[in-house]
Amino acid sequence: MTQKLIAIDLDGTTLNNQSQLSPKTIQTLKRATQAGHIVSIVTGRPNRLSQQFYDQLALKTPMINFNGSLGHVPHKHWSKEYQYTFNRDIVFDLLQHQRDFDVELIAAEGKHLFLAHQDKPVELGFFPVQLKANELLSQQSLTQNPTSMTIAVKRPQQKRLQAYIEDKFGDQVDVSPWGGPNSVLEICAKGIQKAVGVERLAHYYGISRDNIIAFGDEHNDDEMITYAGVGVAMKNATDHLKSLADDVTPLTNEEDGLADYLGRALKLAE
Repeated sequence: MTQKLIAIDLDGTTLNNQSQLSPKTIQTLKRATQAGHIVSIVTGRPNRLSQQFYDQLALKTPMINFNGSLGHVPHKHWSKEYQYTFNRDIVFDLLQHQRDFDVELIAAEGKHLFLAHQDKPVELGFFPVQLKANELLSQQSLTQNPTSMTIAVKRPQQKRLQAYIEDKFGDQVDVSPWGGPNSVLEICAKGIQKAVGVERLAHYYGISRDNIIAFGDEHNDDEMITYAGVGVAMKNATDHLKSLADDVTPLTNEEDGLADYLGRALKLAE
């Protein structure tokens, strides 16, 4: 069978609703690797919150984090590693204006960077509830340009804050609201999204677009699903993503939808 590049989103796609890999998913993705296909995680998550899944799947491939902004091989040096960043002055500006927009948390991240500022603990799951002293974000502590900035903001102010950032810094960064219940804005370098990472993987492995299979469920997967030869939306995906996809899994992420689909598509015998 022709070698495929399989690009997998994590939350709502490869992971179940408890943010875990099921035994069937692990087994299927390991079978795909053993059959000679390239399985690569392509996620909005930072590397600090993805590496456990990478290790569970026993992957050796590059991993794409921060929606395409970071490409690296965990645990080793990769000559093609890349990281897109933006000017830290944007973070400082938003720190100064956080009261004007009811901002609850600002986090600046990169491959080896995690700093956050919060007035009171925010329950978001992706961030520690209590910050350690060396994780506090300030003009003094942020000494490098970040790859990603995440802002938790009270819902009534979300659109106003997004408009402010786009108006003032729109030539340098893109702003995307998270899907789901949390009122969160994510900021990254202009024009960078998951398809940028997938394209780099395809070039690195010499795989044509028509041999890329990508799985996703949310708006941050739009470009990747469109870019891939076969873009697959999960049954639980947004209606918009399903409209862009070449196919939709018959089962959800809770029902091992990705493993079920891939097992049949690649004829991975159990």
